Amino acid sequence: MKEEIAGQQSIIKYHHNKFHSYHDVIATEFPLTLYVNRQEFATIVCSPTNLEELVLGFLASEGVIRRHADIQTIQLDDSKGFCHITLTKEINHDNSHYSKRMISSCCGKSREFYFVSDAAAAKVSMTDKTVRAGDIIRMMEQLQDKSTNFKQTGGLHNAAISDGNDFYIHRSDIGRHNALDKLYGYCIKEHISIRDKVLIFSGRISSEILIKASKIGVGIILSKSAPTDLAIKLAHDLNITAVGFIRNESFNIYSHPDRIIK
Repeated sequence: MKEEIAGQQSIIKYHHNKFHSYHDVIATEFPLTLYVNRQEFATIVCSPTNLEELVLGFLASEGVIRRHADIQTIQLDDSKGFCHITLTKEINHDNSHYSKRMISSCCGKSREFYFVSDAAAAKVSMTDKTVRAGDIIRMMEQLQDKSTNFKQTGGLHNAAISDGNDFYIHRSDIGRHNALDKLYGYCIKEHISIRDKVLIFSGRISSEILIKASKIGVGIILSKSAPTDLAIKLAHDLNITAVGFIRNESFNIYSHPDRIIK
């Protein structure tokens, strides 16, 4: 299957008191079922781009793998929506943490799985990375400039990994978690250390997104939107600097402000 994040769709548009025939650009929604060591593990509803990165990042964030060397083989059959992964180790599929489930494009996973597994995999940031205030504004502007698919569809989340100056990689997906997993997978595949990197995100910083950032290992997360109260509490606990409402030459720092300098 050709990787396409969006496609054309015929619609009827109502505008200025009239109906018009119109071709709109619609975000593609694609289910990808993962089989780990020959057993069904999860189905991720995603945008069908950078799927190998998505798989690597997802498995790493769930604690199934720690590094690329834990993968023996990975075979993508994107024409049918399957990915077969063979690990260099066995995992206990009977463990409730690894029960078969659907990862939707909107909310990620159930609260039960989230609190049991994610809390165990969350990492306290030890980075001493600092970022200049002007670079925060500039990086968010860069993310907005690169978000061409969002401008066309209005239905995608965008994220990037940066060293505080330039982007390493930018990814888009209908699922906010998926966009971050693709970044994580890219760094795993390319053996890029991410302890001293900055995560730039287009969406709201929820508790799930904050924990996803901690799993990836970044110490600074930047967003054009707002955090939740639980995300702020977790950011304090996990030593992560959360910056939100990056708009119009201003932003708010919600936790560990010492990493943001003039």
